[in-house]
Amino acid sequence: MSKLKPDVTILQSGIFSKWDEHSDELPKFLKATVHIPAEIDIEFGFVAQIRKAKNQLMRYCIYHPDITDEDGEVMAPFDGEVYVESNDWKFFLGDTIWAPLSNKVGRWRMTLEIRGKVVAEQSFKVHHTDEEQQISAFWKRRGF
Repeated sequence: MSKLKPDVTILQSGIFSKWDEHSDELPKFLKATVHIPAEIDIEFGFVAQIRKAKNQLMRYCIYHPDITDEDGEVMAPFDGEVYVESNDWKFFLGDTIWAPLSNKVGRWRMTLEIRGKVVAEQSFKVHHTDEEQQISAFWKRRGF
């Protein structure tokens, strides 16, 4: 196992075009934000650049608000593992909003771990569209 310490940087974080899991292309970056409107099929997440970690096992995890399944049970976080493909690799971790919107609102947290240590994380607030307008109005009143 390599003694190099992985170097991980979040390059882009926010809203992206629809991700095609069968393509080698990363989704297109559309907007930098941590405030995500609760809209069907909106894609959000981050692109991380991972260096000095080739062939190391990386765990990804998406912690979502208490989303329930068809039986009313709270779903477990979405997670998995992937091997880092090269010494300078870009990885997209993201999710999309699906119906019903009501149980998707809240804090979503996405993490990457290598060797049991969190090397990248980002939180997003998914909210109804009217909340975004209120936030925007708040900052406009303050001159931003």
